[in-house]
Amino acid sequence: MSQDQDKPDRSERNSDVSNGSEDDQQDTLDNPKQSVRKKVRQNTPSPSRGNMPQASPPQFVSVKELMETAKGVTNMVLAHEIVVNGGFQIKQAELPENSLEKRVREIVHKAFWDCLEAQLKEDPPLYDHAIKLVGEIKEALLTFLLPGHTRLRNQITETLDLELIKQEAENGALDISKLAEFIIGMMGTLCAPARDEEIKKLKEIHEIVSLFRAIFSVLDLMKMDMANFAVSSIRPHLMQQSVEYERKKFQELYEKQPNSLAFVTEWLQEAADEVRPKTLPAIGDGTSHRPPVLCPLAVQNHAYLKLLKWDHLRKPFPEMIHASLGILIRPPMKLKRGLCPIRWQTVLMDQTRFQEMQFELDQLMLTGAVLLVTFNAAGPALSGLPGFADKLKTAIRVLLTGLHLPSFNLTEALAAISEKVCAEVNNCLSQHGFTPFTPEKEAVLKGQIQSLVNPDNSICKLIDSRSQVFLGSYLASGYQKPIPAIPGGLGPIQQELEEIAVKYIRLVNYNKMVFSPYYDAVLSNILNKEETAHLQGKLDDD
Repeated sequence: MSQDQDKPDRSERNSDVSNGSEDDQQDTLDNPKQSVRKKVRQNTPSPSRGNMPQASPPQFVSVKELMETAKGVTNMVLAHEIVVNGGFQIKQAELPENSLEKRVREIVHKAFWDCLEAQLKEDPPLYDHAIKLVGEIKEALLTFLLPGHTRLRNQITETLDLELIKQEAENGALDISKLAEFIIGMMGTLCAPARDEEIKKLKEIHEIVSLFRAIFSVLDLMKMDMANFAVSSIRPHLMQQSVEYERKKFQELYEKQPNSLAFVTEWLQEAADEVRPKTLPAIGDGTSHRPPVLCPLAVQNHAYLKLLKWDHLRKPFPEMIHASLGILIRPPMKLKRGLCPIRWQTVLMDQTRFQEMQFELDQLMLTGAVLLVTFNAAGPALSGLPGFADKLKTAIRVLLTGLHLPSFNLTEALAAISEKVCAEVNNCLSQHGFTPFTPEKEAVLKGQIQSLVNPDNSICKLIDSRSQVFLGSYLASGYQKPIPAIPGGLGPIQQELEEIAVKYIRLVNYNKMVFSPYYDAVLSNILNKEETAHLQGKLDDD
């Protein structure tokens, strides 16, 4: 029987209990921007209060409310991961070797199976434990069935009738091997094709205790298969609903801790300050210069670009809800602010993905700088040769592996890269009938490559600037439009840069769909306060 027919969809079993009234939630979903703008404007801290975000005032909450909030975050993160990560799979937890938990589990399991073996060796055998295991196996098999599997359900129910099995055991007529044979056959009918080999191995086991242990091991694998099949089945439907779902769950969390937009405000305020053109005051009739009007979308796009340059060690990721366990909890539990934080952040769920893209981009920029220096030194002789740039990129990437590790020595890596590049260039020049580099020219090329260790190097800054322009253009053009033309100098790394851009834009656009009402409200608040400050300054001057 195919996996599609036998794996039930259980996606609706983990429905969440809403903490607010259904009417209020529906109003929020129907008019998300209007509702969110109103709440955010009331609760967003002013950007003029300083660079550090202000802490939320202490609040009293019950442990029940705290656990409900944590559960909401967990469900929201899981839904987000299923939608964003196409390769998401549920896997069996593997305990660390020599860990206390693993040792305890092994001891308990061994004691249980030893007890079962001792009962079966008695004369006459005792089947109490064995019958309980058959009952657990019966329940597991029934969970694999769909409502339409009436015939299979009847077979399992009739053959694994526990009352009948108990009577047979009491009368000495129980054939445990025959039950095991039926169980293995039914597992073979219900399992995915990938488990056929495990089912085949079960048939080769004749010792009852070992067979039961192996059956439960395969049943665990089948449960994982069923869960992953359910995930893949609900992903298209979840994609359609995920934006509304995440926004709804976020709104519930936001309502529990409304004064916590500080980091997002700081993030967008910094972006606005960087986007604002550095213009001189206009010479006119003596009135104060009106500051340039900023486009909220341009500010938001620039803020997203900043995430690819984020200092993850020294700066918290932008957040919308800072529901810290540092709030005061009713006695007898009391925790200090800053301990065990549960923070819901608008991009925190994707922080690892942004960080991985940042690492990829940094390595790619350094690779592009090395290639630009190399081809400028080699001239047109090598730049048009098919496959040569890819060969150099492969060698450079290998030598730059671990670039973001604290132990990585970039100076030594660039020295090794310069040696490798010069060797490859001379070898390629000789193969194609060109004159190899002279020792003096080799020394110049090595020096140029090794000078890339300086972040202020003009080549590094050029490559970085043009890559940011490319990503910004792609972000502004929209995901559905063609990829913009690659800027000059980035040709050798065009394919890799476009791959990063596609992943980056997909992630950003999904985040925008969920949280744009909040971002719009925060930006509107920031820009309105700046406009108010400007008008107040004019009135003071008058």
